[in-house]
Amino acid sequence: MKTRALIALAAVAVLAGGCSTTGGGRAAPVDVTRYHLSQPIPAGAVSIQPKDNAAGPEYQLYADAVGSELARMGFTPAAAGARADYIATVDFVRTDRGQVRTRPPVTIGLGGGSFGGNVGVGGGASFGIGSKTRTVYGAELAVQLRRHGDNTVIWEGRAITETLGGAPGSQPADSAGRLAAALFKGFPGQSGITITVK
Repeated sequence: MKTRALIALAAVAVLAGGCSTTGGGRAAPVDVTRYHLSQPIPAGAVSIQPKDNAAGPEYQLYADAVGSELARMGFTPAAAGARADYIATVDFVRTDRGQVRTRPPVTIGLGGGSFGGNVGVGGGASFGIGSKTRTVYGAELAVQLRRHGDNTVIWEGRAITETLGGAPGSQPADSAGRLAAALFKGFPGQSGITITVK
């Protein structure tokens, strides 16, 4: 009975003071690649369109995120019926890439001891509490910027990231904003070089 009480007290002490969390709360980095003609791209009126006319509720999240980044750089939405200077074609993919088992946030280790006289009890046990199976989501945003006059692609870029379900940046709205911000960071960027944006 005394042995059981000591083990129970040890477990409570570990839970109270020895807990450790994993995950850190940081969103995954974004890999970005851009290509352009190495010519100035003056701001102007831009019309944002889906690739292959595949518009939907989730597309709108990405289109709005792209529009916000373009507006931040001085581009303005083309007025209805007016001719745009540029056409921005937006394409995105968000897929389930499988599942992973995360480490438990709490691990308890119990060791043996000696009790009374020369009697020794050896051994130990370690077990985790709270491990989860989480889905890995892959998200990709691709944008082409074309001159309306001659339909020439003057800039294009692609941003890719992965997140765990429930982690920061895993919701579609968060993912769209992070990908768009990374894609247009330092616009137009260095052509043909892949950078990682944290």
